[in-house]
Amino acid sequence: MLRSLMAVAVVAGVGALALARPGDVKDTVKEPTKVAQEKQGSPLDFTAKTIDGKEQKLSDYKGKVVLLVNVASRCGLTPQYTALESTYEKYKDQGFVIIGFPANNFGGQEPGTNEEIKQFCTGKYNVTFPMMSKISVKGDDKDPLYKFLTEGGAGKEFAGDIEWNFAKFLVDRNGNVMARFASKTTPDSPQVTAAVEKALAAGKQARAD
Repeated sequence: MLRSLMAVAVVAGVGALALARPGDVKDTVKEPTKVAQEKQGSPLDFTAKTIDGKEQKLSDYKGKVVLLVNVASRCGLTPQYTALESTYEKYKDQGFVIIGFPANNFGGQEPGTNEEIKQFCTGKYNVTFPMMSKISVKGDDKDPLYKFLTEGGAGKEFAGDIEWNFAKFLVDRNGNVMARFASKTTPDSPQVTAAVEKALAAGKQARAD
């Protein structure tokens, strides 16, 4: 009997670990909006604090294509900073921006202060895209922005808990979430590159019309 209970516990534990794997969330992409549409809200309606502690209205980024990423300094996926920065450099002059949100929700992999995180990102990975102050992206203290993103405000197809560090949400120029990418989907992957370029191109077409 004891062995049976132990076996069940082991299986349950394995199942719990499987649920926590960063690759379990499927990439979801939809067509970028070409004209402004009525909507209940946008991730750009929220306010954050920069990593230096200043108030930042995300509405300042309206009209741009925005990639929102929860980041961490001591994760196996931390080297994605290299691809994030190179992607930002590649497209920033076309109206693209990446916003990093440090979070310590997964394995205690972002334990530092905002100052320490800033020094790490700029010193090791030469990060120049905007970085915000550390927040929580999961649990009872989840930041309002991530409540909106994960609890259906951005669209049911994008809902669901953040599964790990470096989950990605792509916002089109009209402030609508058009894609969610799993943590293991790198910023320079074909999936992300295609979605970013499609959103940038849609914005150019809308302005031309």
